[in-house]
Amino acid sequence: MVEELNNVHVETPEVGDILKGIVTKVEEKQVIVEIENCKHTGIIPISELSSLHVEKASDVTSENDQLELKVLKVEDEALVLSKRAVDAEKAWDALEQKFESKEVFDAEVKDVVKGGLVVDLGVRGFIPASLVEAHYVEDFSDYMNKTLSLIVVELDREKNRVILSHRAVIEQQQTQKKSVLLESVKVGTTIEGTVQRLTDFGAFVDIGGIDGLVHISQLSHNHIEKPSDVVEEGQKVSVKVLAVDRDNERISLSIKETLPGPWSNITDKVKTGDVLEGAVKRLVSFGAFVEIFPGVEGLVHISQISHKHIATPQEVLDVNQTVKVKVLDVNESEQRISLSIRELEESPNASAEDVSNYQAQEESSSGFQLGEMIGDQLKKLK
Repeated sequence: MVEELNNVHVETPEVGDILKGIVTKVEEKQVIVEIENCKHTGIIPISELSSLHVEKASDVTSENDQLELKVLKVEDEALVLSKRAVDAEKAWDALEQKFESKEVFDAEVKDVVKGGLVVDLGVRGFIPASLVEAHYVEDFSDYMNKTLSLIVVELDREKNRVILSHRAVIEQQQTQKKSVLLESVKVGTTIEGTVQRLTDFGAFVDIGGIDGLVHISQLSHNHIEKPSDVVEEGQKVSVKVLAVDRDNERISLSIKETLPGPWSNITDKVKTGDVLEGAVKRLVSFGAFVEIFPGVEGLVHISQISHKHIATPQEVLDVNQTVKVKVLDVNESEQRISLSIRELEESPNASAEDVSNYQAQEESSSGFQLGEMIGDQLKKLK
């Protein structure tokens, strides 16, 4: 409807019209606006300023702001207007496009409520607690006024329902990062990682966005009962890449391979003639293997077990028995140590000549020299 006053066209808007107005006054619970070429005063109730709850009108707008408004009611002297309705119309169109394209966009958290977070998108957007992060969050108070990257996961215009997810964005980024990492990681390289979790069969280590498994057998050179014996969650570790299965997104790692082996620099620890104490680990037909350091076993040949002739080592030794041994020879490159129990025991009746004859008989009957026999048997065991 158009009236003419002092040669100026004066419009009387109708319900549903979209108008532009200038804010002339901001009161606590409403905003007064001036509409050009309109004799009516424009009033925006505080409830029509935003899709979210507003405590004070000044939180949303200020004097001289130009607003686009929808006419809700036409009264004799005033128009009841809504900013919220115009914002919502624009927002729904934009949200539908974002929903279809799965676009990632940023929004600021305006409220923390029971069950999640609220953002203002022109309409109320809700982020359920389960869709905020990829991990559990106990207290969301720190998220107030925080800007999050979001994606629309559910949209219902009729029910005014907008469900958003920050977790989906994070998982998408993690998937992309994992794909890049899987392509870049190379077998044989040593990298830094963080122990994420422990299981009965090993430890999962984060190597920069993807977890690799360190099997329990690859945690230490020594035998261990459980992973927690050597590593703990959150610990920084060096790992060597053993295998990469890109199809199944699996990486096999080793901590053991990055550590000095038990035989490393063994000649600094053991010298010929040293007397040591160890435990019998294995009994075989040609002798006994005695562990003198964790992971380091030496061979006591059957001829070096006792002064008396024995047919099998089991005649005088038991597995796990603690014995004293004398070092006869150390070969670090071939990881061999020859030991003797006999040389630490007094011969009850035999002279040195008898002992020498006994050893010669042992060697001649086998057709091999003692050193060769020990070396060949160790090679077979390896």
